[in-house]
Formats: sequence, C-alpha cells, structure tokens
Amino acid sequence: MNGSLATPEIVLALCGMGILLFGVLRRGDGGLICSMLTIGALLLAAVLVAGGAFGLAFEGQFLVDPMSVFSKFLILAAAILGVVLSLDYNAREGIGRFEFPVLMLFATLGMMVMVSAGNMMSLYLGIELQSLSIYVLAAFARDDVRSAEAGLKYFVLGALASGLLLYGITLVYGFSGSMDFAAIRQALSDPTRVSEGLIVGVVFVIAGFAFKVAAVPFHMWTPDVYEGAPSPVTAFLGTAPKVAAMVLFLRVMVGPFGHVLMQWQALIEIVSVASMILGALAAIGQSNIKRLMAYSSIGHMGYVLIGLACGNAAGLRGALVYLVVYVFMFLGTFAVILAMRRRGQAVETIADLAGLGRNDPALAMAMAVFMFSMAGIPPLSGFFGKLYVFLAAVQSGLWTLAIIGVLTSVVGAFYYLRIVKVMYFDAAREAFDRRPASLSVVAAATGLFTTFFFIAPAPVLDAAQAAARVLFG
Repeated sequence: MNGSLATPEIVLALCGMGILLFGVLRRGDGGLICSMLTIGALLLAAVLVAGGAFGLAFEGQFLVDPMSVFSKFLILAAAILGVVLSLDYNAREGIGRFEFPVLMLFATLGMMVMVSAGNMMSLYLGIELQSLSIYVLAAFARDDVRSAEAGLKYFVLGALASGLLLYGITLVYGFSGSMDFAAIRQALSDPTRVSEGLIVGVVFVIAGFAFKVAAVPFHMWTPDVYEGAPSPVTAFLGTAPKVAAMVLFLRVMVGPFGHVLMQWQALIEIVSVASMILGALAAIGQSNIKRLMAYSSIGHMGYVLIGLACGNAAGLRGALVYLVVYVFMFLGTFAVILAMRRRGQAVETIADLAGLGRNDPALAMAMAVFMFSMAGIPPLSGFFGKLYVFLAAVQSGLWTLAIIGVLTSVVGAFYYLRIVKVMYFDAAREAFDRRPASLSVVAAATGLFTTFFFIAPAPVLDAAQAAARVLFG
C-alpha cells in the first residue's frame, strides 16, 4: 500500500495550487505565463507517470496499472495540446486570464484520479473534480451569452447525471456490501448474490457514465455546449474527459461487474447502436462546424462502446486504440477550426471553409486528412480504429453491431467528404487571417500522427493490449 504511487497526482495538485497563487499575487495579466507553467506541470506529470511503479495505494482506493498509465499519457497529451490551442484564442477574445489554464490543470488532475480509481468513492471524487472545473471552463467567456448558456446547461444536466451515478453507486454498495472494485467483483462471482436491486444499481451507473461520454440517450447537452463554449474548451472537452470517462467505463463494467456481463451487455449494445445512428444522421443537416463535430463525437463514442459490448480483451484493445486515434483527429480538427478567422473575428460555419484549398493549401490539406480519417478511409488512423473494434465485434459474434457500424460509417462519410468538397471545389471566400504558430504546430503534429499511424502502429497496439490484459488476467 504505497502512497508514492500517487506522486504524479500529488505533484500536479501542488503545481496547480502554486500556479493559482502566482496568478493571484502577480500584478497585471499573467495568463500567458500561467499557461506556460501549466504546460510544464503537465509535462512533469507525464515524466513521473512514465517513471512510476505499478501497485495499489490508499487501502486499494488508488491503483496504478498498464491501463491507468496508458490513459494518463493520452489525457496529459490532450491537455497539453488543449492548453496550446488556447494561447492565441484567449488573448484575441479577451479571456486570457490565469484561471483558465489552472482550471484545465485541475480538470486533468481529476481525470488522472478517475482512471486510477480502485474504489467507488475515489471514482466519484475524480469525476466531480474534473466536472466542476469544466463547468466553469464552458462558461469562461462570461460576456458571451452562448458561453454562459453552455456552462449552465452542462452544469444542470451534469449535476443530474452525477446524481444518477451516485444513486447507482449506493445501490451497488447496498447489495454487494463493498465499494472496492476487487471486493465487488469477488462478491458478484457468487450468482446467489446478484439481486435485482444490484442490477438496477448497475443500470444507474451505466446512465451516469453514458452522460459523461455523451452517448445516446444522454447526449442532449453535447451540441449546445460544444457550440457555445470557447473553442479551446470544446477541443479539450471533446477529448481528455471522454478518454477518462470511457476508460473508467471500461474498467468498471469489465472489472467489478464483469461477472454480470449478460445483464448489461444488451444495454451497452443498444446505447452503442443509438449513438452511431444518431451521430451519423443528425450531423447531416448541420451548418455550424462545432455542432457537426458534437454529433460526430457522439457517433465516435458509439464505435468505442462496441469494444465494451464485446466484453473481452480484443474488444477493450480496439476501444483503447480507437480512443487514441480519435483524440488526435479531434484536436487536429479544432486546430483548423480555431484558425478560421476573418478580420479578427472567429467564423464557424462550414460554408466559411469555401476555397480554403486555394487560399491556404497546407491548412486545407490538414483538414482533409482529419475528415478522411474520421470517415474511416485507409490508410489513415481512423480506418484502423474502426477496423479493430469491428473485428472484435465479429469475433465475439456481435454481427449486428459490426454491420450497423459499417453502415453508419458510410453515412458519416457524406458530411466529412462534404467539408472536403467545400474546401476544394466551392467558390473561394475571403482568405482567413494569418494563423498563429501554436495552431500550426498542433495541426501539423496531429496531422502527421493521423497520416503515418499505419507505418508504426505497434507501440499503440502493444500498450492497448497490455492495458486490456490487466482486466482479464
């Protein structure tokens, strides 16, 4: 029971409090300095995660294993790129205050606690720490009505989802007699202890997690929050919290509730199918690119849930690989969206991309790569993400999920390819303003990963395989 296993989280918390004090005591605008310090703190946390050991801490409430390490690296990468994306935007929009990167840091800390949770209480504390920070971030542009509305909607619906999750946890505790994941799994290995009340608790836990990953039917907040929140917040919200919540979803359902797979598998299949269908169809009529990406993210979470529905190591490996490629595609797309400015004003409609292929060939090429990848066109990384989850579904006999996944991918390709058509074939509009170097760096880095993933996928596949193997011995 070694408390030093939580060193990355402890150091990150201390750095966050230190940056907060620096921002409060510094005279003048310390937003940029605090952002740089936050990036440094996140990099330090990544180094500590890499150098840490595996094991249990705090009486089993905190665990470090290949799955938590895998997800922490992905969360920290998304957080660092999210902070980089915010540097120019916040300054231009007049929201470059020091609280912004500090809130992102504490949200990241909550996510790291989530993926290392070994107990229902540490799970809930991690969720609330990241949620409270993101509620504020969504409403950070306080002079913008859309941002205030986004923050309020996310807070109200998020509080409801947290209540559902907490109620589910109390039922699970009441009928299993423990909050520790290992003890719950041991208790449920005895079929006589699997009561109707416990199954109801599992359903409420699934509902809470489905909200956090924006899966149907708990997706209603997603389009409005994605559109109204400041774009760097949307980029962050659509990646790191999704990874943390989905990894926690995988760990809880396969770990503590693994012995009652037959009771929850059909429910996950329904949620997955509904998410894929809604994500594919609802995005077709969108004209605002941030709303389109909101529905796109719902669809992508449906694909990830195919891996969970499989209930085996191959399914979890596919889900984790999909999360990796999704994070880089999504952040790269938002680097392009943040570059959409004319005469100092941000523009967000798909029609505003008209003629980008002639006005800014490099940016158009990056956007085309992300759109083709999200459509699942080989040899880009998005193709491999879908390939592994579909293969796992076929091997598990879940042919319906695989077929619906392929069909919705074809439907989704319509609106992804429409964006490419607008960029290259529509009459050119006024060129965008000169883009800052920070956006170019993020677009280039994520674009290269997305394009050349097929050359050396082994490190990601091996890490995902090791992470999935943890839950299946």
